[in-house]
Amino acid sequence: MESATLNTTKKIVHMTSVHRPFDTRIFHRECKSLKATGHEVVLIAPHEKDEVADGITIRGVTRPRNRFQRMFQTVWHVYRRATEERGCVYHFHDPELIPVGILLKLRGRRIVYDVHEDVPADILDKEWIPPFIRKPLAFLMYVLHKFCTYVFDAIVVATPTIKNGFSNRKTVLVQNFPPISELVVEDDTKYAARPLRVAYIGGISIPRGAKEMVLAMEYVRDHDARLILAGRFDPPQLQHSLELLQGWRWVDYVGWQSREGVRNVLASSRLGLAVLKAKANYLNSQATKLYEYLSAGLPVVVSNFPRWVDFVQTVQCGLTVDPDDPEAIAEAITWMLNHPDQAEQMGRNGRRAVMEIYNWERESEKLLEMYHRLLSG
Repeated sequence: MESATLNTTKKIVHMTSVHRPFDTRIFHRECKSLKATGHEVVLIAPHEKDEVADGITIRGVTRPRNRFQRMFQTVWHVYRRATEERGCVYHFHDPELIPVGILLKLRGRRIVYDVHEDVPADILDKEWIPPFIRKPLAFLMYVLHKFCTYVFDAIVVATPTIKNGFSNRKTVLVQNFPPISELVVEDDTKYAARPLRVAYIGGISIPRGAKEMVLAMEYVRDHDARLILAGRFDPPQLQHSLELLQGWRWVDYVGWQSREGVRNVLASSRLGLAVLKAKANYLNSQATKLYEYLSAGLPVVVSNFPRWVDFVQTVQCGLTVDPDDPEAIAEAITWMLNHPDQAEQMGRNGRRAVMEIYNWERESEKLLEMYHRLLSG
């Protein structure tokens, strides 16, 4: 590939004030892909120390204690560390770092803004923002994003819906699909012989259906079934309130997992759950966990958003449910557990779709081609 054969090594600096250093999209996909082409890659992120991991230099900034500290003190620390690096391209991942991108652009650096979420839609769902200013703030962010398309050298977006908000030749769609083989475990255990485990990986929050998943376990007819929650609670006190629910008796919380840990959880499960609430930012999203379940060969039970229904029906990889109905979620789980042959075939269908279309290998080509254009001037 042309972008992998650039003659000179360049320093590329990724920056985040929100995400942890080993974030799936930032570190494991984008940074590793760029490192594989021979570039020097630095990641500035909230972390307790500086270190080198998989050949990528991590520059830590102090973890913020609250949102206010993150949006001001952490952003300033990210900027200071960024100016120390003297990178050729600076690639940032959070809207609050837009001022940092502008300041670095004024210093003559090439700037890439990576948009993970539909930010204006996300603002409308933020409970910590007073309701009367959500719409004006969302509109201001929409205008600011338009401004970014003229100021920065490239915009990377994670979904087609986000791309619609930019519509500029600088905008590149790089979807957050999993690598083909990352979460696959080859063993001799037949699908029907796996324990009756239902997997959920990712952030555990009310908007992501945490309460409904736990409540559903009370209605699952086979009480040998267990829900495996792998991730961090948001907010942390949510764990206590979920533990008070009757369904928690059938929940195993395993905490945040490394990529190897995620692979092991999925390899010993029968299906994956993604019952996100019908929030504006989720309705047109492409939940990373959905594609990761499929890449591991698991059938899925997901929210009945129109786009998700169309995808699941086209690929024939699972069932869709009302995310606000724990009994409907339980019914879908029960069906999967009681029909292992059909469920296994759904998992095979999803795995085939990932191998052929929905994989990082295809998406990374677009990222590397964008960098080739930037670095070749």
